[in-house]
Amino acid sequence: MGRKVREEEEDAAIDMTPMLDIVFIMLIFFIVTTVFVKQAGVDVFKPEGQTATKFKNANIFIAVTEDGDVWIDRREISVESVRANLEKLLLEQPTDAVFIQADEKAKHGVVIQVMDQVKAAGVDAVAIAVRE
Repeated sequence: MGRKVREEEEDAAIDMTPMLDIVFIMLIFFIVTTVFVKQAGVDVFKPEGQTATKFKNANIFIAVTEDGDVWIDRREISVESVRANLEKLLLEQPTDAVFIQADEKAKHGVVIQVMDQVKAAGVDAVAIAVRE
């Protein structure tokens, strides 16, 4: 009668592949759900404000310069194309408020035209940025 000799098995190792899969899936999830702020792309000298309110969900900014130039998403655009550009940004990143950064010396009429374009794009909350 032959006796079977058992060989000692090597230590069992933990398979890291499922954990790495989960980490990569979580990384992709966080990248996709991250909120990116759409800056105007130009610095303006904002007027001072005494009763300013801070908003936590500042995602989209539109700048109006002293010369009446309109900037959104780091590009200079015309006043008439604010609505189309804003609608495109809202598809990428829905928000309930848009912030207008108007220069202290910007013409009031240009700012009102930009506000009208924002309202026409379907955003009811329009905020004007001020210096504190």
